[in-house]
Amino acid sequence: MIDLHTHMLPNIDDGARSIEETIQLVKEAQKVGFEAIISTSHYMEGYYETAVPEREVWINVIYEKLQEENIKMELYLGNEIYLTDNIVALLEEQKASTINDTSYILFEMPLNIEPMNLYNVIYEMMQNKLVPVLAHPERYTFIQEEPEIIGELIEKGVLMQCNYASIIGYYGKKAQIIVKKLLQNNMVHFLGSDVHRANTIYPRIPQILEKLKQIIGEEKLEELTTTNPKLLLKNKRIEIEEPNKIELTLKEKIIFKMKKS
Repeated sequence: MIDLHTHMLPNIDDGARSIEETIQLVKEAQKVGFEAIISTSHYMEGYYETAVPEREVWINVIYEKLQEENIKMELYLGNEIYLTDNIVALLEEQKASTINDTSYILFEMPLNIEPMNLYNVIYEMMQNKLVPVLAHPERYTFIQEEPEIIGELIEKGVLMQCNYASIIGYYGKKAQIIVKKLLQNNMVHFLGSDVHRANTIYPRIPQILEKLKQIIGEEKLEELTTTNPKLLLKNKRIEIEEPNKIELTLKEKIIFKMKKS
């Protein structure tokens, strides 16, 4: 398995707080079956702005520490870039980075409000031959209220990365319902831990994998955890299935209504 979304670099964002915690995260990842980790530190203008060269240095430092402890893990560099009109310029200036210097770019949005510039920024990325990958779509409140937005984004060329722990309710009941719907309707292309701290997500991965197998089966799970991430890292095209329309059950509609009130 390849972990597509992590915050493992120390003191770069709100993730790992020390090199020791970073190494602990790698050990936890290895224990539950990950063979590669993509570091996707936040890049948010005016807040988290560690540029590519410094993050590359950290990757090398981590490799050295892992070799000292005889730990085998492949590490790759990327970013989780907060949506901005300057997204292409940030890449060109080597401030933010695509995943492993490929065409694939992981981005996030405000959790509680739909950004007015969303479709313009997606268009600009596509015009620059980038492949947008939206981080944790199940967590955005405006998508929870209108999940059909995901189908529209996929039609425009956006791929979806959901968080493993959403399926066990780690980010709340709404996210849990939506991620299951996305999985069932061909709207997920990658899974990632979005891990920030040791002893949080990784120890739950075995339980999560069993639950995911029940929902999408082993073949699809392999695709989301290994096959598609490998294609991404090699900058290869990922074939996607036609998404289906999301339908909420009466019970789910009641839950969403209760959560709003």
